[in-house]
Amino acid sequence: MDQSIRGYLANLEQQGELVRFRKEVDPHENLTAIGWKTFDRLGKASLFDNLTGFPDWQVCNQILIDRRKWGIGLGVAEEDVIETFNTRVKSPIDPEMVDAAGAPVKEVILKGDEVDLTKVPAAWTSELDPGPFIASGMAIIKDPDTGIRNMSIHRQQIMGKNRTGYLICPRQALRIYQKYQERNEPMPVAMVVGAHPAIYFSSSYTAPYGTDELTVAGALMGEPVRMVKCETIDIEVPAEAEMILEGEIPPDAHTPEGPFGEGSGGYAMEGFTQYLDVKCITRREKPIFYAMQCGAPMTDTQALVATAIDMLLWEHLKNVEGGLDLLDLRCLGLAGMMAVVVKLRPRVEGQAKTALMAALSGPQMHPKLAIAVDEDIDASDMRQVFWSLTTRVHAERDVIKIPNARTWSLDNVSDIVPGQSAMHRIGTKTIIDATKPAVTDPEGRERFTMAMPKNYDSVDLADFLPDS
Repeated sequence: MDQSIRGYLANLEQQGELVRFRKEVDPHENLTAIGWKTFDRLGKASLFDNLTGFPDWQVCNQILIDRRKWGIGLGVAEEDVIETFNTRVKSPIDPEMVDAAGAPVKEVILKGDEVDLTKVPAAWTSELDPGPFIASGMAIIKDPDTGIRNMSIHRQQIMGKNRTGYLICPRQALRIYQKYQERNEPMPVAMVVGAHPAIYFSSSYTAPYGTDELTVAGALMGEPVRMVKCETIDIEVPAEAEMILEGEIPPDAHTPEGPFGEGSGGYAMEGFTQYLDVKCITRREKPIFYAMQCGAPMTDTQALVATAIDMLLWEHLKNVEGGLDLLDLRCLGLAGMMAVVVKLRPRVEGQAKTALMAALSGPQMHPKLAIAVDEDIDASDMRQVFWSLTTRVHAERDVIKIPNARTWSLDNVSDIVPGQSAMHRIGTKTIIDATKPAVTDPEGRERFTMAMPKNYDSVDLADFLPDS
């Protein structure tokens, strides 16, 4: 199969999910605003063919932002996306090596003085960002003790011709970097920009430590990821990627970085991060840069993480109380990934609240607000969700606050733990049971039914629209 991002973009365009822009746009001035508005108003991804100052490049934006697009990437129906993720990841497939001659990402090789990151159309995304960022880079590193690969997404502020910032959050990548620091050795890093959606999903998926995320990507695609050796470091990368940045992070790397429009929708404080010294760039002859959007919802960053949370929470919740009648689950990217809607068919009183407590103590820390809705509500339609909140919620019994709970690091309204960094916060989590009351009183539940138009479910609007 085609393991490139360009094959996926062609599928999006063929299925009417992408707008191709041929008028000139500037990655540093208006590209991300155009891409953001294109999805916000049309629900479509963007591909830009005419870039100010970058004649040999294209840029794509907002390409992984809803389940329909994920379905196109996986080759399944929109409604089957989460089940497909959960089924396929159980059968990991090891990558396979290919020769450099057959790897499109080796078409252009730049080393030494030829390395110039200012010639890459990295986007200036949010108003208060200090400059262009590469937000779509997937870092492949290796545990120096085991040699096992780890892959995760790290933002990179462009800081010169051959240096970028490199934010490492306190997760698996930091654990590996600390091993290099203990050895007083630089950590080799290969940043992958532009690849198949399955590879991007795998880079945001929280697998157990020691899992090679590229085996997860192979599972999602149903075949091995084709890999090729880097030029200057002992790391393997996807052969059909658009661009690879090869470099090292010194053990004492430390530089001011940010602020940056975050996945929460706002800004984190300006701070210090590590940095990456880039020694080599390999890329396609006419590459496509993936300007992954971040900042004000909705963006690819929120959709990517929220989809991974949906998948992990679904597996987590299906075992609560010996098995819930779980119908849908949506981590809301539009709420900065800090809210989740759980749609279920409660069998007994109180079961919805049990499900909500579990949703706020799942594998990921992002959600701090969990809402339960009944089987007649579309969990993806905020009109219906908010209708449930006003017509089915008795606040005195259905809204419950859990104080002094650990919250996500970008939840700026929550307090930083004294003596800790902003990565450690304490706040209040909230559950809202917006299901119909009185599970044991079917007739009473009818009083809380939404008044839909007659024969709503049986009418197909396409049968009545004028011919195009």
